[in-house]
Amino acid sequence: MKYLVLLVVLLVAFGIWRSRRASDTASASARAPRALALPQDMLACAHCGVHVPQAEALLSGAHAYCCAEHQRLGPA
Repeated sequence: MKYLVLLVVLLVAFGIWRSRRASDTASASARAPRALALPQDMLACAHCGVHVPQAEALLSGAHAYCCAEHQRLGPA
């Protein structure tokens, strides 16, 4: 008798797991895929050499810097 109850509990748990998995798959396929970000040029900081994306770099003349402090200090 206890094996029958255990079998019923396992079947119910398996059914719940499968139904949640099926709904997750359906919602994932309904979502639109995200657009991939385009690659960016990386610039080396003139002070420390750390590479930063061009959009985030602080430009000063021909030099690029990773932060305002390094821009203030100038090239190393």
